[in-house]
Amino acid sequence: MSLPFLIKLKILWALYDIEKIYYPILAGIGVPVNMVTIVILSRRKCGLSKCLTRYLVAMAAADLLVIILDLILRQIPIVYRNECTFLIFVRVCNIHAVLLYAATDCSVWFTVTFTFDRFVAICCQEMKTKYCTEKTAAVVLGTVTVLSCLKNIFWYFLYQPRYTLSNSPWFCYVALAVSRSLAWAVFELMHYILTPFVPFVLILLFNALTVRNIIVANRARRRLRGGSSGESPSDPEIANRRKSMILLFVISANFILLWVVFMVCSILKRLEYLWYIYTVRLPTFVPEIGFMLQLLSCCTNTFIYAVTQRKFRQELWNGVKYPLAMIVKFIR
Repeated sequence: MSLPFLIKLKILWALYDIEKIYYPILAGIGVPVNMVTIVILSRRKCGLSKCLTRYLVAMAAADLLVIILDLILRQIPIVYRNECTFLIFVRVCNIHAVLLYAATDCSVWFTVTFTFDRFVAICCQEMKTKYCTEKTAAVVLGTVTVLSCLKNIFWYFLYQPRYTLSNSPWFCYVALAVSRSLAWAVFELMHYILTPFVPFVLILLFNALTVRNIIVANRARRRLRGGSSGESPSDPEIANRRKSMILLFVISANFILLWVVFMVCSILKRLEYLWYIYTVRLPTFVPEIGFMLQLLSCCTNTFIYAVTQRKFRQELWNGVKYPLAMIVKFIR
């Protein structure tokens, strides 16, 4: 049984009030934590390989761009539309859309390339020495960035320069002839299938193969070492696999859980708006929750590193202690 219309409306307005507090706080946290993550990882004192460091720095940089382009320059003006009406006269929305969607694609696909790199490192020992290198990581990340930019150039021509200050369904004005064209329908639906539906499938596939390989390898290793059903705590190989597995799975699970609502809402909404097909009608507040969770995903990786990586915590603590020590020294 669906919720009564009045309850849906109350939940929606409550979310609007929450967003006015939530989005500024998220921006205030997201920008510095991603900048700190980039600095800490770039110093390369966290005990991570150069290849892995490349992927994590790229993911943090892409998340930072999404926070700036989507959260600060899109969502906050929408929830504070009365204070940001001047944006209606700023004719750059189509350029903004290209940059925003390119940064979002990079953020998502960098997670996929990171997952694939860990899959190769753990499961494909023959490929590991050739693929899991800093040079290969740079080439892969550069290729993803270029393809993301090329793919999203089309938004410049499909959108108009004017902002609508709304998420329903686009944040830029769209010409009526364009919005009803078959080419627009195919392009926009493919956009949301490629990001994030295909990454969902790939991440789940790589993780399933990685789990299977780790279980088989650990069983074989225990048999060779003459161990029982329990894992030997002194086995460094199994310990390294466990650490890699934890980091991989936590990042992947974080991405999937925080993106799934946005993905489902986007595909259903585009089917309804573009092809005028009656789809499953989700309550209006569900897409808003999707936006909130999707943007939260850009701020959580730093906390994941802090929880799972001891040396990252140490570097983060050193970064906190240094300015405090300087302040104490100055006061004295």
